[in-house]
Amino acid sequence: MLHLHFKLFLTAKNFDVYANVNYLYRTLSSSNPIGSDERTPMPSYQAPVKDTLFILNDVLGYERYNNLSGFSDATPDIVEAILVEGSKLAEEVLLPLNQVGDQEGCVRHDDGTVTTPKGFKEAYNKYREGGWMGLSADPEYGGQGLPLVLHTAIGEYLGASNMALMMYPGLTQGAIAAIAEHGSDEQKAKWLPNMIEGSWTGTMNLTEPHCGTDLGLLRTKAVPHDDGSYKISGQKIFISAGEHDMSDNIIHLVIARIEGAPEGVNGISLFIVPKLSVNDDNSVAGPNGVSCGSIEEKMGIHGNATCVMNYDEATGFLIGEANKGLNAMFVMMNEARLGVGLQGLCQSEIAGQNAANYARERIQGRALTGAKEPEKKADPIIVHPDVRRTLMTIKSFNEASRALLLWTALNSDLKHRADSEEDREAADDVLGLMTPILKGVLTDRGFDNAVAAQQMYGGHGYIEEWGMSQFVRDARIAMIYEGANGIQALDLVGRKLGANGGRAVMAYFKEVGDFCEENRDDEKMAPYTKSLKKGLNDLQASTMWFMQNGMSNPDNAGAGSTDYMHLFGVVALGYMWARMAKVAQKKLGNGGDDADYLENKLVTARFFFERIMPETALRRQRIEVGSESTMALDAAAF
Repeated sequence: MLHLHFKLFLTAKNFDVYANVNYLYRTLSSSNPIGSDERTPMPSYQAPVKDTLFILNDVLGYERYNNLSGFSDATPDIVEAILVEGSKLAEEVLLPLNQVGDQEGCVRHDDGTVTTPKGFKEAYNKYREGGWMGLSADPEYGGQGLPLVLHTAIGEYLGASNMALMMYPGLTQGAIAAIAEHGSDEQKAKWLPNMIEGSWTGTMNLTEPHCGTDLGLLRTKAVPHDDGSYKISGQKIFISAGEHDMSDNIIHLVIARIEGAPEGVNGISLFIVPKLSVNDDNSVAGPNGVSCGSIEEKMGIHGNATCVMNYDEATGFLIGEANKGLNAMFVMMNEARLGVGLQGLCQSEIAGQNAANYARERIQGRALTGAKEPEKKADPIIVHPDVRRTLMTIKSFNEASRALLLWTALNSDLKHRADSEEDREAADDVLGLMTPILKGVLTDRGFDNAVAAQQMYGGHGYIEEWGMSQFVRDARIAMIYEGANGIQALDLVGRKLGANGGRAVMAYFKEVGDFCEENRDDEKMAPYTKSLKKGLNDLQASTMWFMQNGMSNPDNAGAGSTDYMHLFGVVALGYMWARMAKVAQKKLGNGGDDADYLENKLVTARFFFERIMPETALRRQRIEVGSESTMALDAAAF
């Protein structure tokens, strides 16, 4: 049964947290009215609950899956109630702390402990007490077992309102997934309940000073002990949420090489290494040889403690088989990459909302077709076509990305919950194919959109008090961590296209192609399906070009990989727009409520297909020129 923790958000018990963060919000905000040239208001955010419900209920057909575990517990009414409560947590608790975290950052003390920014601990406790950490986790270990697609929807709201703070539970959820899939029954019983409850948090420790993506070069070592445990020694860097004051213990998942193991990736093992030792009764004991050496000075996400972690013969416990840690590690990595793709949307959404608000209020110049507000000295800048182009680009990306992320999360649910092996396999194929696209494309474009939103503010966008700079700086990391986007492109072209004889990509091409064919005679769908079909043709032709030219010269695949990833991303976003347009037209034809919302959907879809989809032809042309000029110069010529 569903454990409705969400009522906690409305209880008097939590009133003090709301009061504290709202007081902080008011003291940091200007009292000048919006629209005044003198005001510097804090950025605002409104969770897109209505749009999420449209995608879940109307586009994805959420109710079709109510025969599957977890879905039956979350009826549409309950889903809406949970989304509304999540939006309150985002807007009223997390958002007011976003600039606070950016300005204060984290502080490392002489004893190696770390203090998070003012209000973070109280806000995290609010998140924990509401049961949000375990929303989609296994009920056997204290989770609520709800679908991941619902967890993903809530994750957008929380991440948009405070990306740095939400990285602490985000890393924990990746660690939970790895232990749940690869841990022994004893390990699950020992570690998962407190992590799912949120009193313990988690991390993933991969990168070392001399090695990032090439994990085969790692030096952290593990020495076996007679009791079955290992002593872990080494140093890890760039460890998000590596040390902080918000939980009773931190469970680090660390990759290391067991003494005598083979060199390279075939000798990697994964270990559970708690910050504090844990007794047999799960009570926390003393230190475990784990310490934070320093906090990285970063461009953004200042509210998250990104640490250098030192392991000095810390006791660790092997997850899964020795030398097979890569499999367990990729569970964490894939979970994290989907989360980072979501961060791209998060920063694009909050930046876009604020840019649109500013454009409606800021008066500057007159409309090219004549004054729109003649009673004022100038028109609001939203009357200008280039401003509209910028805002529509952001809007069309955000709404399609939301649908793509929720569709992918739904496939993750089907991978684990579908009745047939065939359905589970097909869903797993979608996940593998879409993971590098979501991570790479959504974070690249999310950053671009944050910059474009900042541009709407003119000089004010460059001033820290207005908050737009933070969105740009925070968005930038998403293109880098959890596998830089160039690596995502190589993963897509080098591994995902050919996986299982190309089964996943061929199935995807068929799905999109069938949609276009099924709607070919629908005149109302023509503006969408014709453009989508052209994009799909470019994608298929580029895929065939790689098959013909990538094997003979792998540099051809490498030189075209980023263009291919973005070409695929545009088609994937276009497919979501075509599906949304079809639903909107059907609801309008049936005399459905909220005609303005549905008409706006169709206009935004048309903008995407007219302005964004033609990019596929350019991407294809770049791919098909190959790698000759790219690779021609000697290294010294750069």
